[in-house]
Amino acid sequence: MAELSTIARPYAEALFEAAREAAPAAAQWEPALDAIAAMVAQPQVAAALSNPRLSEARRFELISGLCGQALPAPVAELLKLIIENGRLAALPDVAAQFRKLKNASEGVADCLIESAFALGAEDLASLLAALSKTFPVRLKPDVRVNPQLIGGVRVTVGDRVLDNSVRARLDAMQAQLTA
Repeated sequence: MAELSTIARPYAEALFEAAREAAPAAAQWEPALDAIAAMVAQPQVAAALSNPRLSEARRFELISGLCGQALPAPVAELLKLIIENGRLAALPDVAAQFRKLKNASEGVADCLIESAFALGAEDLASLLAALSKTFPVRLKPDVRVNPQLIGGVRVTVGDRVLDNSVRARLDAMQAQLTA
């Protein structure tokens, strides 16, 4: 939803600027932000948090308690501000935009690699070497097994998708035959 990303941008930028100023200490901010964003994105938690009888302090306690870890002070302050402004739905977008800003400053990109079968370390290394020719940034791979691909791999970096799976080829053949 474009509106949520517009709402999330100032929060993400403010946290990113604070993280740049507190550089070494900010290493735990991204995992903590991801953890609370994941909590808020769960339907049962979102339903519980939408209860109008919950105070802002109780919402904060609930989220930070479910997180299972002590939140760094800047992330806790951001969460309090988001709760105070009634913007909890934008929290997953805040986390995503913060990660994009952080990755861009480090010359890194998140890379989702889906494969029909588990990739060995050697296969992954050669795939990343081949992808480095296409993408001018260092890739942080997230490898997942997706048996629906039948064979091959699908690589997603940002908004670019390289789909060399058997499933994609079969879908393309079906589209040509039915056209």
